[in-house]
Amino acid sequence: MELGRMLYFETRLSRSQTISCNSCHQLDGYGVDHRPTSEGYLNQHGDRNSPTVYNAAAHFVQFWDGRAADVEAQARGPVLNPVEMAMASDKQVVRVLKSMPAYVSAFKRAFPAENDPVTFENAAIAIGTFERKLLTPARWDKFVKGDSAALTPAEKAGFNVFYRAGCGTCHAGALLGGNLYQKLGNVKPYPDSTDPGRFKVTRQEADRMIFKVPSLRNVEKTGPYFHNGKVARLEDAVDQMAEYQLGKRLSPEEVVSITTYLHSLTGAIPARLIKPPVLPPSTAMTPKPEV
Repeated sequence: MELGRMLYFETRLSRSQTISCNSCHQLDGYGVDHRPTSEGYLNQHGDRNSPTVYNAAAHFVQFWDGRAADVEAQARGPVLNPVEMAMASDKQVVRVLKSMPAYVSAFKRAFPAENDPVTFENAAIAIGTFERKLLTPARWDKFVKGDSAALTPAEKAGFNVFYRAGCGTCHAGALLGGNLYQKLGNVKPYPDSTDPGRFKVTRQEADRMIFKVPSLRNVEKTGPYFHNGKVARLEDAVDQMAEYQLGKRLSPEEVVSITTYLHSLTGAIPARLIKPPVLPPSTAMTPKPEV
């Protein structure tokens, strides 16, 4: 796990040597960078909001469109994405890592059965292993386990409004989401159809505007919201989801009540895991950044 933590914070895995996983998924900021879309190589921006990394390993797929099966597969994507970390190839990543003896030793400790353990695949496995520890148990979990005092009366009332409105149809399970796909604009067409969602992956018309349902854990801390990051306020996100997904117009009081309940899903960040590690020094062999 320690190797994965080092690699998560390692900016030398990017072409400019300035961007790491933590740049877009900031562990001290509930796993997001609080921007509509994240800034990558040469100040480029992608077209989707960076979702939180906390609890993500428990999702049934990764990315908004589900194109990665797990966090290990997801970890490979941004490193080679020309808009994000922009490394030219997996071979370049390996050259950078092998240029630093401390990383070579760390890979040998993490993968002792392999003769040549410094590989792109193993780097992704190490990052995924670290991310699987990024869990944030919340007061809601205590309540579900029987501690009726874990939630305030207002939060309990908010859950009842949440449930009666039908929000739990999609935001269900341990993560309150993250376990299924859904059409954005399920009942009423969503006004912004610029991004066709999972259609980009499958090219199947049935997948147009289909996205992974996000988990609601830590949702009060992870704005802005939706795949495009265009909704800044949680209250507005709740209001829009009721309208476009459920065909309902909530009263302002109902929106506030649901939002109050959602606060109970904010968990504790694992402070011992997210402290930036001491990274190996560069050597004369380390490839220079490309800008």
